[in-house]
Amino acid sequence: MQIRFPVKIKGEIEVFTGWRAVHSNHRLPVKGGIRYASYADQDEVEALAALMTYKCAIVDVPFGGSKGALQIDPSKYDRDALEQITRRFTLELVRKGYLSPSENVPAPDVGTGQREMAWMADTYKHLHPEDINYMACVTGKPVNHGGIRGRVEATGRGVEYALQEFFRHPADVGHAGMSGTLEGKRIIVQGLGNVGYHAAKFLSEDDGALITAIIERDGALINDKGLKVEAVYQYIQEHGTIKGYPDASFEADGKVVLEKSCDILIPAALEGQITVENAARIDTKLIAEAANGPVTFGADAILRERGITIMPDAYVNAGGVTVSYFEWIRNISHIRFGRMQRRQDEMRGHQIANLLRGVAILRKFVLGIQAQANSKT
Repeated sequence: MQIRFPVKIKGEIEVFTGWRAVHSNHRLPVKGGIRYASYADQDEVEALAALMTYKCAIVDVPFGGSKGALQIDPSKYDRDALEQITRRFTLELVRKGYLSPSENVPAPDVGTGQREMAWMADTYKHLHPEDINYMACVTGKPVNHGGIRGRVEATGRGVEYALQEFFRHPADVGHAGMSGTLEGKRIIVQGLGNVGYHAAKFLSEDDGALITAIIERDGALINDKGLKVEAVYQYIQEHGTIKGYPDASFEADGKVVLEKSCDILIPAALEGQITVENAARIDTKLIAEAANGPVTFGADAILRERGITIMPDAYVNAGGVTVSYFEWIRNISHIRFGRMQRRQDEMRGHQIANLLRGVAILRKFVLGIQAQANSKT
């Protein structure tokens, strides 16, 4: 479905174009993010909807595949304007049956986050005040709006878990030309957005990997001894660029750094970053596709012929939809996870107390027997 709708912003009417595609509704609801990007188009949305079907099947969550996009550059609008646009977009999706807890459940994607999901959920609630499951109409919401802890970093954490699992199989690691564990492995990350930031942070802090380069839209940072991911991220948040960051050399042409020698390359930005033009120069042993479709079809064939192992995006970045499933279940069950946990802890406490009481009675019994035996002797 294609939507065109007007929004009055600062006294002027602007017309926006958006899409929502459903690839497979063999399992309901269908699931997939909504991205805000100036380059979005219908073909991209349809392809990503198909990818969602396969992704949900691989991790065995009961969702079909869907995807959405709005052709907009969010950086050009302030918070109030984005809220107006998001609520109007949501209105169109709900009216046409492309957003509901039981049929079609969006989530954050490129250019969207917790804030946009909260706006969408609130808009749906006002349109359907009788729906007690309204919170489940989107996932990726703030925790205080029905979200779930861990959802923000879920996709990046999933990238870490996928690599950890790969390194538990020595034969596969050897086939990729490596040995040992993730510790000390040289990793290049393209994109320090939500996925790339968390993946790089967890891999460096938890697994001892070396993030030797970080590629962003305005260039790349290189440090063969390892970059401090948190420091780089905070620098970007403060300055809006990686230029000028200390403790690293700067390369203006970030795409060239994709070809720098490393053990693991993690493209975590946009699709189509490794193509037939640069595939022959990629110098890595393993590619973990954290973004959606970062390796083109032609490049995939070249890389495999060269013996480079590729971990596909449908598996590597499925952490987000997995935790979205937990959030959706929480919303439709109307039971807080903390409450269920407290019941379990209470039952365990009673069991431990009963066990200790039994041990005390047994000890008293044994001491009584010993006392009788001593008196007889």
